[in-house]
Amino acid sequence: MKSNHRIAMAVASLILILVYFFPIWSISMEAPQYPEGMGMNISVNNIEGKEPQHLQNINGLNHYIGMKEITPESIPELKIMPYIFGFLIVSGLGIALWGNRTWVLIWLGLFVLFAIGGLVDFYLWGYDYGHNLDPNAPIKVPGMTYQPPLIGSKQLLNINATSLPHIGFYIALVSMSIATTVWWTSSKK
Repeated sequence: MKSNHRIAMAVASLILILVYFFPIWSISMEAPQYPEGMGMNISVNNIEGKEPQHLQNINGLNHYIGMKEITPESIPELKIMPYIFGFLIVSGLGIALWGNRTWVLIWLGLFVLFAIGGLVDFYLWGYDYGHNLDPNAPIKVPGMTYQPPLIGSKQLLNINATSLPHIGFYIALVSMSIATTVWWTSSKK
């Protein structure tokens, strides 16, 4: 690969450092009892309320319908994701040094597999969270499940939940796009 391709691959790797500072995903909720809305942001190693009291309020509402409490400690993926991004950063820098076009494609393939795996895992987490309810919950609505949407909006009783990618997700897309461009243009003689 030419030096400009190597530099671009290094940039694709290094911008992934930003995912440690910005949320990857965001879930917002609107309800009559919370007209100002509330929500939570998911980052590589944490889930937190958009405002300090939001996660506590969400857990309070969820308690009434039997949903599990959301705590970062109970989600093992938040311990794994920092290492996955660390691997992508270090391996991408190695590829930039070696300048091997085939390894760029392998790196992209792994990145895509990690992303798909992450979305599937997030869907399964939401499914478990919304379907495995405490049978002793104060409020029971026969046949009702409370799985938040993977992407988009969904009405859950009187709460409208919206789940969308956040800044960290778009940073990862930019990284993938740069690496794809490196792979594509490095084949041209």
